[in-house]
Amino acid sequence: MGKNFVITIARGFGSGGKEIATNVAKKLGINCYEHAILTLASQMSGLDRAHFAEADEKLLKPSFLHSIKESLSVSPEAHFVSNDELFSYEAQIIRALATNESCVIVGKAADHVLKDYDNVFSFYIEAPRAYCLKNVMEKMEVTEEEANDLITKTDKYRADFYKYVTGGNYWTNPVNFDLTLNSERVGKDGCVEMIAAYVDMKLREK
Repeated sequence: MGKNFVITIARGFGSGGKEIATNVAKKLGINCYEHAILTLASQMSGLDRAHFAEADEKLLKPSFLHSIKESLSVSPEAHFVSNDELFSYEAQIIRALATNESCVIVGKAADHVLKDYDNVFSFYIEAPRAYCLKNVMEKMEVTEEEANDLITKTDKYRADFYKYVTGGNYWTNPVNFDLTLNSERVGKDGCVEMIAAYVDMKLREK
């Protein structure tokens, strides 16, 4: 695998996981990938990126609340079967990244895709509902009811997606990760420091 390493971060909606991932990447001087993987996958497949738009979490903002409710009303299996090809391309890109550079990958079931790689460190970020609600309400400027709906549906989407692509494993299974961190208790900056320190410790062991 060489000397490069990959950090995968799964996160509950509103936990601040994306911000933590971005700051971990900045601290370590490496790239952070999330939506760029979708773009690369659509280019690689030759299909229009918009074809996969409903599966892309960029739609999770107030103006798309209705669209999300509709897209998540179908059965999880029906929704994800239509995106098998996309995920196949995403998985290829994730493996290529793990082979060729040090980086942080957010979501995309990357911990599962890279489960057989020895240069990967996986983390799950979660927080109590009240903390997540506050974050979503402030960041997205929505009501508590809308924030609650977004958290419920987004986390269900992520859990269903993970279960589908892994063949039954559950998204928050602690054995999937090196560490699970509570961003309210540890703090976002604390999570960044703990992840960086853990990776440094493990790399020194190699």
